[in-house]
Amino acid sequence: MISVITPNYNGSRYLDRCLSSIVQQRAEGVDLECIVVDGGSTDDSLSVIQGYRDELDHVISEPDNGPASAINKGLRLARGDMVAWLNADDFYYPGALQRVVTGMCEHPEKALCFGRCRIVDEADQEIRKGITCFKEAFFPLSSRFTLQSINYISQPAMFFRRSAMEKVGLLREDMKAAWDYEFILRLWRQGGGFRIKGPPLAAFRWHAGSISGQHFRQQFEEEYDVAVADAGRLSLQALLHWGVRWGIVGSYALMAWYRRYVAK
Repeated sequence: MISVITPNYNGSRYLDRCLSSIVQQRAEGVDLECIVVDGGSTDDSLSVIQGYRDELDHVISEPDNGPASAINKGLRLARGDMVAWLNADDFYYPGALQRVVTGMCEHPEKALCFGRCRIVDEADQEIRKGITCFKEAFFPLSSRFTLQSINYISQPAMFFRRSAMEKVGLLREDMKAAWDYEFILRLWRQGGGFRIKGPPLAAFRWHAGSISGQHFRQQFEEEYDVAVADAGRLSLQALLHWGVRWGIVGSYALMAWYRRYVAK
């Protein structure tokens, strides 16, 4: 069984798209446990969730301390051999979870798997193809060294074994934006990861209100600190990550400037 956790707070605009993409995986033959953790939303989120109530195994709606806190609540409930979380503004493509289950069964020694992930806008249209291609260029080179040098795994398309999670612990709730990267590095120590080949497994929705949209500078600062803690401050990986960090932050800042002053 695979457990999928959806954290949500006032995400009603995209929540239906997210939940429908999850529950349809069950119709494709996946043994699925669906967990929704709502942080006490004040928009229409609870109405959206109620529309899927018969398809959901667990629903929590109460205040939390942010996305990592919400996901940890779901991780404590999860009973699947394989686990993932999908944020309320992201979605899976048809057949994604079946491909994951097949791949994990073929690689029982691996702690996690990952695949392609498109970046989409508010209308589900693919954007930032250059960033996606840049990340995917590292897929054939996957290793702990590579992952310490650059975070090329897109979280919506990442899945892991519950047994590995039980060894490394839950997400760090003291971090603002890079708790997923830190968690992946810990998981990698339990057997490494492998790539699910083929079309994209998931889509990551970039918008002004997303974590990467609001806090990209802090995200990459935290990611660098995580890489240093994992590989060592004087390591080649840390040096490479430092260079990648400022290259990406500069690109993001330039794109933000273009949207604000040129693209209007």
